[in-house]
Amino acid sequence: MASAVSVVLALFVYFVNKDREMGIFIGLWAPTILAFASYFKQQRMYEAMNRLLEREGVIDRVEKIVQGR
Repeated sequence: MASAVSVVLALFVYFVNKDREMGIFIGLWAPTILAFASYFKQQRMYEAMNRLLEREGVIDRVEKIVQGR
């Protein structure tokens, strides 16, 4: 939502207010916001995967297989 607002605000400032530099500056925040959102989503997925693997004991089984027990 924040990145969409950034794009709309950037277009408004760029075309309506005729402040091209500020419009470009505001527009550059959209990919930054999306990158942060992607990072935090990946962190949540990583933590959920680790909880599942620990609960099921998969990590212990794989370690035993690798060690040849």
